[in-house]
Amino acid sequence: MSVLTPSPGIGHLLRAWRQRRRMSQLDLSVEAEVSARHLSFVETGRSKPSRELVIHLAEHLDVPLRDRNDLLLAAGYAPVYAETPLEDRAMEPVRAALDELLAAHDPYPAVVVDRTWDLVTANRTALEVLTAGVDPALLEPPVNVLRVSLHPDGMAPRIANLAEWGSHLLTRLHRQALLTADPALEALRAEVADYPGIDPVPAAMTDPAAMLYVPLELRTGSDPGSGEGVLRFFSTIATFGTAVDITLAELSIESFYPADAHTAEVLRSHADGG
Repeated sequence: MSVLTPSPGIGHLLRAWRQRRRMSQLDLSVEAEVSARHLSFVETGRSKPSRELVIHLAEHLDVPLRDRNDLLLAAGYAPVYAETPLEDRAMEPVRAALDELLAAHDPYPAVVVDRTWDLVTANRTALEVLTAGVDPALLEPPVNVLRVSLHPDGMAPRIANLAEWGSHLLTRLHRQALLTADPALEALRAEVADYPGIDPVPAAMTDPAAMLYVPLELRTGSDPGSGEGVLRFFSTIATFGTAVDITLAELSIESFYPADAHTAEVLRSHADGG
């Protein structure tokens, strides 16, 4: 005989998100301009929140859209945030914008990933430079960018500063897992942290105050005399700031830029067919 476990109520979920954001009931009530007494009643189940209040509190708690739907369901309301497949006709302007952004960033690498770091699309340079030498098995869909980057059969043997770069990526992933409470991200973090050469503890830096960023230092060229040596990159991350669709809200665009003149020259030379 199976035993059904009741789903957490809206009060329990709201309290969990508030605690995850390290906010007291008073903090949230002041910020959201809601009576502290009413908020307490909602969290303890003595009062049922309106649909509008659930959305209002979720906004002030910076709850991801996917989880806001869960809050609404727990409160007895229908979800309000759609999750439109990227292939849908309604997403044509989004796909066009992504294609334009990626093409404009050539000859430098750029990738688009979803919430679990699965690859959505990438530009030509990213596919040529970042996947060189990667085991084809890691490039079978769905392609996970973290696995490709840090797996011993992926980019890891080519990353000159693997401990430092791996620690940087793990820190990003850990922070994302804490903010979203997504078990898939925590499972991914545990998997990647167990890869050879990956130190879950941030690597010590001689003078972190003197650093501008953590670079990706990528060995390139099978011929040591090729002149390419190590390519150095820094990256920026962009998201759709006004997204109200789950798919769109969970997309991230990571653009890599040359961190020195040598890297810029090599990439431009490749683009020109050199």
